[in-house]
Amino acid sequence: MQTLMSHHSRITPLPGAITKEEIKNQLLVHERRFLSKPARKDEWDVLPQSAHSKNTVNPVRKIADACAVAPNPEKKVIRLHLGDPSVGGILPPSEVAVQAMHESVSNHMYDGYGPAVGALAARQAIVDRYSSANCEFTADDVVLASGCSHALQMAIEAVANAGDNILVPHPGFPLYSTLCRPHNIIDKPYKIDMSGEDVKIDLSYMATIIDDNTKAIIVNNPGNPTGGVFTKEHLQEILAFANKYKLIIIADEIYGDLVYNGATFYPLASLSPKVPIITCDGIAKRWMVPGWRLGWLIIHNHFGVLSEVKKGIVALSQKIVGPCSLVQGALPKILSETPDEYFEYTRNVIEANANIVADILAEVPGMRVVKPKGAMYMMVNISRQAYGTDVSFCQNLIKEESVFCLPGQAFSAPGYFRVVLTSNVNDMEEAALRIRDFCFRNFNQHSDSEDSSDEGLDLSAMESD
Repeated sequence: MQTLMSHHSRITPLPGAITKEEIKNQLLVHERRFLSKPARKDEWDVLPQSAHSKNTVNPVRKIADACAVAPNPEKKVIRLHLGDPSVGGILPPSEVAVQAMHESVSNHMYDGYGPAVGALAARQAIVDRYSSANCEFTADDVVLASGCSHALQMAIEAVANAGDNILVPHPGFPLYSTLCRPHNIIDKPYKIDMSGEDVKIDLSYMATIIDDNTKAIIVNNPGNPTGGVFTKEHLQEILAFANKYKLIIIADEIYGDLVYNGATFYPLASLSPKVPIITCDGIAKRWMVPGWRLGWLIIHNHFGVLSEVKKGIVALSQKIVGPCSLVQGALPKILSETPDEYFEYTRNVIEANANIVADILAEVPGMRVVKPKGAMYMMVNISRQAYGTDVSFCQNLIKEESVFCLPGQAFSAPGYFRVVLTSNVNDMEEAALRIRDFCFRNFNQHSDSEDSSDEGLDLSAMESD
């Protein structure tokens, strides 16, 4: 027995075995952690918001709050500031879309979860409507989203990391910046030239702001807020530019073929030279149902550039497990059976409104209308010397005339205001006459109408970053 014990006492510890000293040290660490735990609190502390949420700011909200002034109680309020086509009451959803939704609800085939990327039938319906010989893609290239804004969010988050930058249009839809900044993605503004017959991107300027961290260009056509529609030739110039610098394009085409006044819409991915493009679209603005929240991304993966990005978009789609199944169920009928007459009616309404407003405001000194050719907006340039800033102009217009418009500063276009063209023709004409009369009353006869922000670009956002 004694021999056995002495034998065991000579056994060395196994490699990696913990020693008594190490056990004592770990016990001390645990004791300190236990003693350092916060004591019970008698009061609740206010929990601060996260840095991500704090950096999520939509500039339109700030400008809209500045224009929250009381209208003239003696005049009917006319709201030309909301980009919601359902508000005016004259652009309802098509009967086909409404019937499709009724069927989707009543057949109970879409009450449950679907695939995160979207139901195959809905994705195939997008292929059937938009794929062509010049722009071929399959259902595997389509991911559904909760509206076009969500599609843009997924595209931005999938292509850029903190410290990278994405080129965004100024004037432009402020949501692009809102989607970038919480992730510390830099939104670099490029210039939109509204001075000519056709709205264009200043590609020469764009070339000066590209660097090694530039990941993508966001191209919005037709444009919000400009109402501009890029010509085929200019779109080809944009593609050639992207090809030269090997930059992918995020194409925001939510307004699509909602064009008029002689313009033609060309899907960017249908033209050459071919470059990798993520097209973001949806049913909000052409089918007049923004509240139904259904959009999509089409990944045009030329040269295999977007293979990994596509995996990222699929992963991001899992955050919400796909958009509303009921609307997905209705989508095939909505896309395939809505008659052309429905879209023609919409174009005619907006074109007539645009031309009425443009003709009336053409009489106003110190003012220049950027006559729109697409989307549902009109930009109007004003002389600062004649009327003050665009914010004060819109505030006073509400106070005196009860006409609501958004100042251009909401879209990085100081010296302009935006008019939404979706109200009935009588209200549009009445609003234009009130704006004209307001200007006649307030015009400074010693003004110089050239003292304005014709370039339509506010570089302060870039300089302050």
